[in-house]
Amino acid sequence: MKKVSFAEYGGPGVLRLVDAEEPHAGPGQVRIAVRAAGVNPVDWRIREGQFQHTRPLDLPAGVGLDAAGTVDEVGEGVEGVEVGDRVFGEGASTYAEFAVLSAWARMPAGLTFEEAAGYPSVVETALRIIRQVGVRSGQTLLVSGASGGVGSAVLQIARARGITVIGTAGAANQDYLRSLGAVATTYGEGWVERVRRLGRVDAALDLAGSGVLRELVELTGDPQKVITIADLAAPDFDVRFSGVAGSVPEALAEAVGLISRGDLHIPVAKTYTLADAAAAHIDSQAGHTRGRRVVLV
Repeated sequence: MKKVSFAEYGGPGVLRLVDAEEPHAGPGQVRIAVRAAGVNPVDWRIREGQFQHTRPLDLPAGVGLDAAGTVDEVGEGVEGVEVGDRVFGEGASTYAEFAVLSAWARMPAGLTFEEAAGYPSVVETALRIIRQVGVRSGQTLLVSGASGGVGSAVLQIARARGITVIGTAGAANQDYLRSLGAVATTYGEGWVERVRRLGRVDAALDLAGSGVLRELVELTGDPQKVITIADLAAPDFDVRFSGVAGSVPEALAEAVGLISRGDLHIPVAKTYTLADAAAAHIDSQAGHTRGRRVVLV
């Protein structure tokens, strides 16, 4: 089978499309014929070696966590899913023709593989950080870097829970944030004052890692009311870095409900082939995404 792999940590140029042995489903797993794989910032952070000291890899290693496809192998002890089922979920080395998933759910009716591949890690992250930051119905949440996949999910989930969201993004994405129910403003010079004029901020999420933690603490008045998923300088500001996933099966089940009720839709901004995985990482790292990026298989 074809698979994207890297033999050393480094820039996007280390990615290679190689021939590899097919993986097989172990106990509690399923294997899918991959139709699409989600592109997440954690993919290129792992490739760069940002986590090599805390989560070392045996190189060469595959790339990707999220995927959607058709089940073609069911591991021992797995119930409730059959060969041929259309599923989306989280596993390992998903930029490939076949991948093993450790968490999955049946795709909601009407969802394409391309769309479904963009949800698993994004929704799990959004649900986790909303919970961790402790924001409640009737309060206001500030989201820095709100137009990407996680931001798109946070805005819609928060709206469904009665939380007011102020979102920051580039000028080109202001209407997009408003379409998701956010009060939108631009980042850049003067952004803190622009946010202040919009009202009290009860909690804040940093999704872009653009060096704004000091300002988020200032706006909320409490570092414990700020969560980042992107800024490794978090300890310098007594801010929590959220990087360990919670229950992915529970998140997928909630995602299915949200999507089926029409409370959650994350658009696909751009698609790539397996051979263009390096370009997908370059674009993801550049930011300014509206929705999700997906590799088609």
